[in-house]
Amino acid sequence: MAGSHKKAIVRRMTGEVLPGYLPLSGLVQRGSGQGAGLSLELLDLAGRVISLQLSDVKMVSYVRDFNLSDTTNPERLLRRTFLARPRGEGLWVRLTFATGETLEGLAPTDTSLLDDLVKDAGLFLTPPDVRSNTQRIFVPRSSVETLQLIAVITTPSKRKPLPSQEKTTLQEDLFAAPLPPGARPN
Repeated sequence: MAGSHKKAIVRRMTGEVLPGYLPLSGLVQRGSGQGAGLSLELLDLAGRVISLQLSDVKMVSYVRDFNLSDTTNPERLLRRTFLARPRGEGLWVRLTFATGETLEGLAPTDTSLLDDLVKDAGLFLTPPDVRSNTQRIFVPRSSVETLQLIAVITTPSKRKPLPSQEKTTLQEDLFAAPLPPGARPN
């Protein structure tokens, strides 16, 4: 397992909630042996390593606090959709889980988007409310029924300054050209 672990809540397809610690990157590992698929190794609160099949995981929420007193929504993910256009950069996506629930988030537009998709693992999202307890979400590909791209959100580019045009005035034009021989200035 990686050296740096973050607080995470793993929600299984059965609805079971498992609090523990997971690395931010490299959390999905290939199982060894015949028929072994992708898995997560969760370090639970008792210090044991629990191996979970990725196909049994609905989503992983990286959280600030565990909130174990709340048994139904310890992630405190109250808003699952954006109220308006997101302010951050990324791909605005809408996921529908196999259970029928929907979740919107911002996926990165850099190479980290492709890292786990190439391995057929899943997708990292920034949740709609970044001030909530949930900071980041990992959704395994096996738990997604549909994936819809809503928009590509980018920062507006800065206006390029117009090329400096020398403003010529009538006065400058008057003295710019030499007078023809024999002509008198007015």
